[in-house]
Amino acid sequence: MKLFVFGSSLTSSYWNGAATYYRGIYKALHALGHRVRFAEPDIYQRQSHRDAEEIDYAEVLVYETPRDLERMLAEAASADLVIKHSGVGADDDFLERTVPELGCNGARVAFWDVDAPATLRRVQANSKDPFRELIAQYDFIFTYGGGPPVVESYLHLGARNCYPIYNGLDADTHYPVAADPKLVCDLALVAHRLPDREARVEEFFLRAARLAPEFSFLLGGEGWAGKPLPSNVRWIGHVRTNDHNRVNCSARIVLNVNRESMAETGYSPPTRVFEVAGAGRCMITDQWVGVEQFFEPEREILVAASAEDVVDFLRRVTTTEAERIGNAMRARALRDHTYAQRAADVQSVLEQAGVISQTAAPAMQSV
Repeated sequence: MKLFVFGSSLTSSYWNGAATYYRGIYKALHALGHRVRFAEPDIYQRQSHRDAEEIDYAEVLVYETPRDLERMLAEAASADLVIKHSGVGADDDFLERTVPELGCNGARVAFWDVDAPATLRRVQANSKDPFRELIAQYDFIFTYGGGPPVVESYLHLGARNCYPIYNGLDADTHYPVAADPKLVCDLALVAHRLPDREARVEEFFLRAARLAPEFSFLLGGEGWAGKPLPSNVRWIGHVRTNDHNRVNCSARIVLNVNRESMAETGYSPPTRVFEVAGAGRCMITDQWVGVEQFFEPEREILVAASAEDVVDFLRRVTTTEAERIGNAMRARALRDHTYAQRAADVQSVLEQAGVISQTAAPAMQSV
């Protein structure tokens, strides 16, 4: 099957939290025998911050916007399935309106939402949002996560279907490495500074640091310049994807902080959770609905409802216990949450819809 994809970026994770997800999904779909062409706009200085290793599983088309849009759409017209991801970052309204028109040429079209809580909140708040009437025009709605609440919301808005395709682990990319003495710390967090995440970072990370001055904290990600930080917090700036293993494996425990909308919706484990699982490190995550459907609390992951909980874990969980939890999390991810399994889910949906012929691909995995 020939796939043509409009997405934010496969080549760069710079201000692009979906990069790991894109890479894992499309690498795994390619392994199933599908041809992937991925079109990404040259915006936000991403091309000068490319951090992907060799991309041999997709043909990447970096285009100038809006100059090259018509050419990209002409290229897409020959595909079997055209995918428009949310949050491309340029011309989203135009692409959302235009991609369904490619169905007239025989292609099937999918909207793949990598931020369903934000999309749905926007659409539900504005009855005149142009995307509302477009939802039913897509043959498929895939989402980065969200579980039952997102599925129900999309169906209520007229979607023909809705399939959550969760983040996962690419064990060839995220795996245990030696600790870097320059990055050794008690608790590490890698997260860009975003409006609907900052308050949660303040609570679960920065306030925890103030409550526990005896521990060392490491903060990675863009946007934190100028933010007052406790003296025991060290900010290291943007962390390239290929440096995530080194950061994760240098921390005794790694923290995950969801964006507010993702935490409220639930069933949306971010890429960071599976990156840390791949590294075999112990993780504390902020609390969100559905976490137990992915990892077992206390045995495979630690769940905190407050800064006090984070500090309690730091003081109570020994290095030996942290290693045991990290190893259990890695084993669970390798068993139940690989991108190969996620791609098999996508393939199963497309087979059942007659887009591709039936194969011996695994059945859809349940979370």
